[in-house]
Amino acid sequence: MTNRTTENEFLLLGFSDVRDLQLLHFVVFLGIFLVALAGNLLIITTVALSHHLHTPMYFFLMNLSILDLGSISVTVPKSMVNSLLNTRTISYTGCVAQVFLFIFFTEADFAFLAIMAYDRYVAICQPLHYERVMNGRVCVQMAAGAWISGVLHSALHTGNTFALTFCGNKTVNQFFCEIPQLLKLACSDSYFGEVGVIVFNLCLFLSCFLLIIVSYIQIFTTVLRIPTERDRHKVFSTCLPHLIVVSLFISLGVFAYVKPTSISMSGLDLMVAVLYSLVPPVMNPIIYSMRNKEIKGALRKLIG
Repeated sequence: MTNRTTENEFLLLGFSDVRDLQLLHFVVFLGIFLVALAGNLLIITTVALSHHLHTPMYFFLMNLSILDLGSISVTVPKSMVNSLLNTRTISYTGCVAQVFLFIFFTEADFAFLAIMAYDRYVAICQPLHYERVMNGRVCVQMAAGAWISGVLHSALHTGNTFALTFCGNKTVNQFFCEIPQLLKLACSDSYFGEVGVIVFNLCLFLSCFLLIIVSYIQIFTTVLRIPTERDRHKVFSTCLPHLIVVSLFISLGVFAYVKPTSISMSGLDLMVAVLYSLVPPVMNPIIYSMRNKEIKGALRKLIG
């Protein structure tokens, strides 16, 4: 395996030096990527072509699928190519692009999860005002806000990271360019950069997390007042997929980005990175399509 690097390159962590295992890694990642690609494209196509799904909830779901598709496309293909070609290098420009795009897609993804929680709150707790509050203009503005916040957040993180000077053999202890691992390679003092990354992540995380928590407290309070069990089950069935996706996203993302880089362990970091970068894009379409009768009905019509 190629171990040399130039000033304009980084070395990514390989899953194995054994050729057969490299090919196995390529096949496994290819299968995961194709499943994520097919699932998210099905969600996007179904929502776009089914007029009865042109509602705020499915509009946000379509945006979520686009972001999931983008996030897995940033990391997996490069790792697959490296395994196939028996190399570990990634150019400096490619590393910058990977960091920027992955942070952008991930942060915008979380912002949309918070928006979807607010949408469910308005639909369940204020049903008579839903069409007025969540009109088309407001939905577009909220979606644009999520995309723009992702760009700004990613630009700040990327600029802060690559303003540092990197030294040594530039070996990134991860299968893609990840900020916590890049900070370990910095020759210049990265303490304030690391603290800044953690504080900024916490601010965004807590603001979105509080919106989700407050929304669901109000939702559960309203649901408990519903007299019939059938209506309560119907409300829970619309919220359960979103709750599963939020729990999955938060539990995997917190450990990877909120913890200080000083307590990182290479094997654990690699496992967590594989989980939080691959599992949500694959599982989100499955969770939403399996638990949503409207999505399943629209899919049957399109496939039929």
